[in-house]
Amino acid sequence: MRGREYADLRAFMAIATHGSFARAAKHLRVSPSALSQTLRGLEERLGVRLLNRTTRSVAPSEAGARLLARLGPAMTELESAVAEVTHTRERPAGTLRITMPHQAMTLLGPLLGRFYTAYPEVVLDIMVDDKLADIVKDGFDAGIRIGERLEKDMIALKLGGDFEMIAVGTPEYFAQHGIPKHPRDLHRHRCINWRWPTDGSLYRWEFARGKQTLEIAVEGPLVVTDVELALHGALDGVGIAYLFHPSVLRYVEDGRLMRVLEPWSPGFPGLHLFYPSRRHIPRPLRAFVDFLRKERVIR
Repeated sequence: MRGREYADLRAFMAIATHGSFARAAKHLRVSPSALSQTLRGLEERLGVRLLNRTTRSVAPSEAGARLLARLGPAMTELESAVAEVTHTRERPAGTLRITMPHQAMTLLGPLLGRFYTAYPEVVLDIMVDDKLADIVKDGFDAGIRIGERLEKDMIALKLGGDFEMIAVGTPEYFAQHGIPKHPRDLHRHRCINWRWPTDGSLYRWEFARGKQTLEIAVEGPLVVTDVELALHGALDGVGIAYLFHPSVLRYVEDGRLMRVLEPWSPGFPGLHLFYPSRRHIPRPLRAFVDFLRKERVIR
């Protein structure tokens, strides 16, 4: 249905319902003469009289009554659908699909309850996965990743501060095997390896001290693609794990893990919320961005 046809049928319904051009014109906020012209054009296109007019009254003809009977429910449904879309525009609602790594849950986990309280009609559908996702191809509205791993054509918003990678193990492990003083000492230690989910290669541990940088290929009895498994391996004394600082901070503070090689810990650009560059951002995503700004998570 074209816009003109919708407007003409709406005009016919108003006249038939109000039984008066004047009252219908007032309802539609147009002049009676314009409304009369609209109805004349509709009748000419359909080739049938829709309304019988006298100087005192306006009533549907037989053809007009049949059209009105079919048109009424259809128009009501259409206007209800338009009102629902308008409500969604005014009040965020619907599903927001986000992919994020395990590290992001340390930052966002404590905020989920407050987000639901602020936007109860938004459903957060979160996929926690450390591998890189093509958010457009995979049907996500947004993603969260470390800044240096983002596609250049994405809008990226910084979440929190920069990250620091730290090497940790249990005090019992270091009491038995000694404390590494230099990254190369890791060759004499059991290390928990990380395999990149994207290409299957093993991560070479990166270290930096001033202008000096090193990459160390470590070995050990455990290879994982999951941060939580690496953390549990370290806590269980399997060996040394190399993890982002936020995910292990509480274990270092309570003494269950011990930090080593601190002067060599490099910084990384931290987490970013990213989404495709487009004019019309979905309302649930806009609400999520606004919420993170209010919580001072977006820098």
